Amino acid sequence: MEPLEHINSYYAASVNSKTNYPPLEGSKKADVCVIGAGFTGVAASLSLAERGYDVSLIEANRVGWGASGRNGGQIIGGFSGEEEMFKKYGEEFESVIWNMRWEGNDIIKKRVKKYSINCDLKWGYLDVALKNRHIKDFYQEKELMEKYNFPHQTKILTHQETKDLIGTNAYIGSFLNQGNGHVHSLNLCIGEAKAAESLGTKIYEQSPVLEIKKNKRATVVTENGSITADIILIAGNAYHQLDPKLRNYIIPVNSFIIATEPLPENIIEEINPKDLAVCDPNYVLEYFRLTADKRLLFGSRIKYFSDDKEYIEKQLRKKLSKIYPKLADVRVDFAWRGTIGVTINRVPQLGKLAPNIFYSQGYSGHGVNMTHLAGKIIAETITGTMERFDLFNNIKPIAIPGTYTLRKPLVSLGIMFYKLIDKM
Repeated sequence: MEPLEHINSYYAASVNSKTNYPPLEGSKKADVCVIGAGFTGVAASLSLAERGYDVSLIEANRVGWGASGRNGGQIIGGFSGEEEMFKKYGEEFESVIWNMRWEGNDIIKKRVKKYSINCDLKWGYLDVALKNRHIKDFYQEKELMEKYNFPHQTKILTHQETKDLIGTNAYIGSFLNQGNGHVHSLNLCIGEAKAAESLGTKIYEQSPVLEIKKNKRATVVTENGSITADIILIAGNAYHQLDPKLRNYIIPVNSFIIATEPLPENIIEEINPKDLAVCDPNYVLEYFRLTADKRLLFGSRIKYFSDDKEYIEKQLRKKLSKIYPKLADVRVDFAWRGTIGVTINRVPQLGKLAPNIFYSQGYSGHGVNMTHLAGKIIAETITGTMERFDLFNNIKPIAIPGTYTLRKPLVSLGIMFYKLIDKM
């Protein structure tokens, strides 16, 4: 596999500084070798470096090359599959699971401040409702927040209040949450990598892993080098192809995004004066926010598997114009896709392939928040605290053989199925 540079996205075009870490050459040793420099790998490396571990972080392409540097930039508390976890563990662990929902957000907030990461971090998030059942869900969520003393401002808004806030008639109501927010994903990922490096983490780019040799001390092998370590963490999510077993645990699903030209101030004042991230609750969802330079970044799912900018732009423009008709002819400067890992039961997968080989993957659309929690939990586990790791590890992943070879028909069928559910 030939190493790749970042795709032409808004994030890559506006990154603070490009990374240029050396490829791995020769034989190295480390306490922990982390494979994959997206949010999971970077967050885990930083958590481990803060605990004094000698960490090597190895990336096939560039730091943040995959979904971590391409996503919608929405920081959303919680994780998919919570209901599955509540069902398995019951009331005894309800508060533990609840607190984990928001921990990733807190990790991001503290790290941005501690390491002075310039990543356009903003707080304020609007869940928008398309159906009455969505409003009902908002009230249930607010009850839980009150039960567990959620520290941030929340408010359920009417149709008119929602329209006043984001300038559209598309929604019947919304749920304002100041504990969620948005961020320049690639700048955050690179900033955390630099923080890990400042604490001694060695980072290697353009170094695809060819093999993991399992032993008491496992060895990660690339074309021109190797790293032997006490512990290995596989953090490639939807992009890695190292282990067939892990590949069959997740379905790689594309999400598509456009970024418009910078919008004039009068339009900003009409459509999003509070600079909120916005998302609907559908399975085939739509989400949008403003960037620091006042572009509208808009994303959704479509039945498509290519990178053709014109097609992506055409499909997403249709969706955008239903929400904001006056933006139907706005210029689109960027259009791209990223791939997320979706699990069958929606529960994030933290587990082991061997006593000294860990993996973390399958965040099902909640990656910005959940990857940071996962990185911390993996670091806790390596230092000997297993309780939170076991909450995930004890929910066995559901495998679907052939998820890579049958990916396109599976995803197309899945989108059709979930569109039907969304209409109910």
